[in-house]
Amino acid sequence: MYQALRPARSEFVSIRHHRYHVLSWGVPSAGESALPPLVLVHGWMDVAASYQFMIDALPADFIAGRQIIAPDWRGFGLTTGPAADHYSFPDYLGDLEFLLDHYVGERQIDLVGHSMGGNIAMMYSGTRPARIRRLVNLEGFGMPATRPEQAPARYARWIDEIKSLHTGQIGLKSYENESGVAARLMKTNHRLQQDKADWLARQWSAPRVQPDGGTRWEILGEAAHRVTSAQLFRVEEMLALYREITAPVLMIEASDDSFHGWWKDRFTRAEFHERIASVPRLRQELINDAGHMLHHDQPQVLANLLVEFLGAP
Repeated sequence: MYQALRPARSEFVSIRHHRYHVLSWGVPSAGESALPPLVLVHGWMDVAASYQFMIDALPADFIAGRQIIAPDWRGFGLTTGPAADHYSFPDYLGDLEFLLDHYVGERQIDLVGHSMGGNIAMMYSGTRPARIRRLVNLEGFGMPATRPEQAPARYARWIDEIKSLHTGQIGLKSYENESGVAARLMKTNHRLQQDKADWLARQWSAPRVQPDGGTRWEILGEAAHRVTSAQLFRVEEMLALYREITAPVLMIEASDDSFHGWWKDRFTRAEFHERIASVPRLRQELINDAGHMLHHDQPQVLANLLVEFLGAP
């Protein structure tokens, strides 16, 4: 099994009626010359520990004296809170605001987000531009464009799916053991090596006693995340947020095209590139031989890009 070179510290903090689980590395330094804190936010059906391979690939002088934190978003990992039957993006923005208040106060941060976390990072950076020194978006592409006339059917679908969740028709698959979880991870990502899959399986799932008295491994994510958002994705709103970002932005994509598998012809990479051009201070990079989970596939290449882009204050 993979052995973490820099094991994370784990703690829980109270954030907006939730008991947020947060991993941290490095040591924060005091004073005006301190390195900016680095905040890592994960994607959908993932956990903060997903960044461990990238953390291990960072050079020691980058870690030294730098505060690095990575939360499990509400409804994921070990973060717990009030029961919910749906989740919405504005809550992630609010949670991030409170987390930054708790950990860094008024200091500017470097923010890295993957996939859903990349979308949240972009939205937050356009909402609170003064809090962000530099921003890295890992495959956070947004969603297909929608039209106002889709709203009635969208709300109806949202209600129907909530009802299905409450009757047990929407759920998450469980597994016989850790090996089953690791196999699932490797099936989803064919580049993921066995040792890393075995390690991730322990971060991504936990044993739960079943009604029949047996034990199965369940994903550390709420089934409510599978409920379609009631909110339409409004491209104009996202572009307005992009235009308000004042920090330099590094957009990193993987060589494998994940768009077609997700959206078919409803949303393309070219369409996303048109949107991202609205970001004022944008740099784009492509990581070869990598899929959507590029921080698993090419952690050293990614770490090198982060060090070069984030640099010193």
